[in-house]
Amino acid sequence: MTITITREDTGSKASYLAKVDGFEGEGILTISVASGALVIADHTSVSDDLRGQGIAKALAERLVADARAAGQKILPLCPYMKGYMDRHPDETRDVRAS
Repeated sequence: MTITITREDTGSKASYLAKVDGFEGEGILTISVASGALVIADHTSVSDDLRGQGIAKALAERLVADARAAGQKILPLCPYMKGYMDRHPDETRDVRAS
């Protein structure tokens, strides 16, 4: 299974869209850029036909990698992103906003 994730920026907001070959649905993770150094993860959802395939995790990992590369911190307001960061403290500590 190949997951393709794209990022679309619109001003102070951005969304990560995940698609999987052979499936109609998609996963989405939305963020708001509060400042150049802080992004707020505010929503994650995955369509029913893709649940249980690791799509939300792939979106979270992409956000963490992008934030790290940009020198940003993530404030996880979205329950999924908060849970992901809680379950992976060692991998996300450097990018998690207090």
